Amino acid sequence: MPITATLLPEFDQEMATTRRVLERLPEDKFTWKPHVKSWDMRTLATHLANIPGWGKETIQLSELDIAPAGKPPEPPPPAASRKDLLELFDKNVTAGRAALAGATDEHLLQPWSLLAGGQTILTLPRTAVVRKFILSHLIHHRAQLAVYLRLNDVPVPSIYGPSADESIM
Repeated sequence: MPITATLLPEFDQEMATTRRVLERLPEDKFTWKPHVKSWDMRTLATHLANIPGWGKETIQLSELDIAPAGKPPEPPPPAASRKDLLELFDKNVTAGRAALAGATDEHLLQPWSLLAGGQTILTLPRTAVVRKFILSHLIHHRAQLAVYLRLNDVPVPSIYGPSADESIM
């Protein structure tokens, strides 16, 4: 069985669930944050919408320098609206999924490196990068966003089972 046969169903499920969370974002709360050290709702949601697109870079590149020439990483501009956010997410899901679907086992087992200012932060097989830095990272931030929704009395969709607001049936 090819590696993608195990990764793609999980990718698809996590993306569908994440989209349901993003669909609930109240635009009038985009600047809300639970703590001074936290990201606001829009910044967190924009980060979440960009994560699936990392699959394309993971598959197409052998390394990524997040601070080339010592420049600090530049975060993407925050989405202006929920509509823009969902369009960004959908575009990144499509690109990330296509890259992953086209990858061979041999390619997925090759090392990929994350660098900052030319210094290697980590090197892992691409499969581990997809699992850890795309899927697990997305799940982590989606959970944060679900808490933001709860704290703002926005109904939280079911994620892995019923939520207090929505059953899975």
